[in-house]
Amino acid sequence: MRAWLYLIAAGVAGAIITTPALLVLVFAGGSVDDALFAALGTLMLVSALAVVTMRDIIRCGLAMIVSFLALAGIYVIVGAPLVAAAQVIVYIGAISVLILFAIMLTQSKAGPASLVFQTQAAPAAIAAIVLAVLIALGVSATDWGELARRTRLSTDALARVLFDEFVLPFEVVSVLLLAAVIGGVFIAKREEEPD
Repeated sequence: MRAWLYLIAAGVAGAIITTPALLVLVFAGGSVDDALFAALGTLMLVSALAVVTMRDIIRCGLAMIVSFLALAGIYVIVGAPLVAAAQVIVYIGAISVLILFAIMLTQSKAGPASLVFQTQAAPAAIAAIVLAVLIALGVSATDWGELARRTRLSTDALARVLFDEFVLPFEVVSVLLLAAVIGGVFIAKREEEPD
């Protein structure tokens, strides 16, 4: 019985993701790239909503990985393959795995009955409305006719700048992330001192 529920949920999720792509492709007269952008954007938004609404922390972490993968796909579509590779390596390969390990090292994997951040719902709603208004103003003020040609980012030029001019900050950030991982594991595994 449970397998049927998963199949129904997968069908509904597929319909939610493909509907904007079909609308862009058929009714708006967009290209295949535009339809893929709409599908990946919808997948990213749906999985991001799943991250903040689900109670099981492990599933939230997996939904976060799906959101990061959709963002990497968007980077590929807009012509930034190096940024997409960095998205996969850094966010999916390092940050998401680190978060999942931190979740698995803790005792409880299910959220509490009453969530702590529910007390901040009103300020969060106000901040979300302000952010939505700012994004709408930015989108309406942009001259989208100027953006008809997609800019292709040269991977070798970006890699040359990153690893020639900014190699020291790059290495400092990697050492800082390593220290954070070691500190997190130490704090999670620390034995309670006897009284």
